Amino acid sequence: MSAQPSPAPVNPPSSVDGAPASIGPSFVGWLRSVAPYIHAFRNKTFVVGFPGELVIDGQLEALVHDLALLQAMGMRIVLAYGSRPQVEEQLRLRGVEDKTRHGMRITDLGALECAKEAAGELRLDIEAAFSAGLPNTPMGNARIRIISGNFVTARPVGIHEGIDFQHTGLVRKIEAESIRLALSAGSIVLVPPLGFSPTGEAFNLSLEDVAASLAVALDADKLIFLMPDADVPRGNAAEPLIEISEDQADAMLRSGDLNDAAHFTLQHALRACRGGVERAHLVPYQKDGALLMELFTHDGVGVMLVEETLEALRRATIDDVAAIASLLEPLEIDGTLVTRGRSTVERDIDHYTVIEHDGVIFGCAALYAHPEVRMGELASLMVRSDTREKGDGERLLKSVEAQARQLGLRQLFVLTTRTTHWFLKRGFKPAAVEELPEERRASYNWDRRSQILIKTL
Repeated sequence: MSAQPSPAPVNPPSSVDGAPASIGPSFVGWLRSVAPYIHAFRNKTFVVGFPGELVIDGQLEALVHDLALLQAMGMRIVLAYGSRPQVEEQLRLRGVEDKTRHGMRITDLGALECAKEAAGELRLDIEAAFSAGLPNTPMGNARIRIISGNFVTARPVGIHEGIDFQHTGLVRKIEAESIRLALSAGSIVLVPPLGFSPTGEAFNLSLEDVAASLAVALDADKLIFLMPDADVPRGNAAEPLIEISEDQADAMLRSGDLNDAAHFTLQHALRACRGGVERAHLVPYQKDGALLMELFTHDGVGVMLVEETLEALRRATIDDVAAIASLLEPLEIDGTLVTRGRSTVERDIDHYTVIEHDGVIFGCAALYAHPEVRMGELASLMVRSDTREKGDGERLLKSVEAQARQLGLRQLFVLTTRTTHWFLKRGFKPAAVEELPEERRASYNWDRRSQILIKTL
């Protein structure tokens, strides 16, 4: 999945020597905010594709640091790289004509030698970057193995509209089992934009074809394309693109509104998703830490392609108890909410509604009905701080109101000490203790002196 109003920092505040400036609430909040993603992504397979332009722009070292961090957190990384600008430079240096048709390079023998040279140099640069375990960096004390090899079997593009593309190829097969063995051994797998035929011929391949084919063959959990900022589809200011479905992606491709690079990349991302890959991301690499922000923040910084929308508002199940309890705990500690504890949440789980995104729960609310007086209590309304400006609290409130109406309730009441104004703006009115149902009136905590608000449905 693109930028939050107040995203948690990718790196906690640091002092000059690299040590945390202070271990306080902001650091703890940041760490807690990323923990659900770390749990969700452990042992998952991510195929990350980046273009040669990223290296030209001086972003390779930062990317390697971020990938090393992901691997340290238990993610399995397959890295595919492109080499278009490096090939163009080799063509220029050797005086070889750069011939393209229909957006593809015609790779004659001279151009093939340039492609081999460019891919080989880039491979050495990438391996060297992963070997640089500098102190006080994310690579400090890292011991990362990079495995590369002839994992891609290719075939020629052939002759199209009378044009022979010669050694320009397409992926025919991925040696998926060999890659899985390397991943299981704790290695990062590096795949160049070259493939080989069973007869030993070499073919120049596109990064996008290689990365998408890897993701499908490995049944990867994510395919991530790092792209120049200008090539990431953005929508408009009123409706920025954060998440699109396969049908929306298909419509965008047919619209003709995308530039050639964006169209080509989105086309392969869609192919991967239709081939069984759960998520495909188009991420702008020029923003420092973009890969981490895409993976570890609610909206990320790019565009995520999914089969269908990932945000779900649903009734809670027993499997959600731990997540709900962890959401409520900070507000229970500071006194905003009455302390319930995990056992109480588990007992009352049927009363809860949750809102989740990509399997991570970001908010919850509970409805306790008092049918004898046709009233219901809204309790434990909580939305994580980094998503509060997205309207999730409003969605939870509307869901609880709809549930109350289905139960035949005419009024909804809430007891609050710190969020009175929020409820007043949404139609609640101040009320007295005497207006509560008898059972709730008897259990009213006079020490907290919570404000009572009632809304007529």
